[in-house]
Amino acid sequence: MSTPLNRLSPLPVRERAACMCSEGGRCSSFAPGHALHLIQARIASATPAEWVDALVESADAVSGDLVVRTLDGDAHALWNGSGAALEAVAGTPVALHARYGVLAVGGTQFNVATI
Repeated sequence: MSTPLNRLSPLPVRERAACMCSEGGRCSSFAPGHALHLIQARIASATPAEWVDALVESADAVSGDLVVRTLDGDAHALWNGSGAALEAVAGTPVALHARYGVLAVGGTQFNVATI
């Protein structure tokens, strides 16, 4: 006689992956704007020609919204729920990898969503 498999329904699995960053907890989602996934960071690093230098034009630490302007003059409205707006105040030089949604502020990288 074999032991029945203990299968989880999709509902509890989805509930466990819910993001807690809106409640001040650690972000558990890898959706755009949430936690940076290791693979996302690695593929952004593997494509160095796609990084562009930019300056933070505005940053709202409460909402997580940022606007960065590249040196070519292109503006990018971004959102991050894990503190990028706290680290990158207006005037901060940053690097943006738009293809993979990564914002580098100094040595720290953030997953960003385009808004």
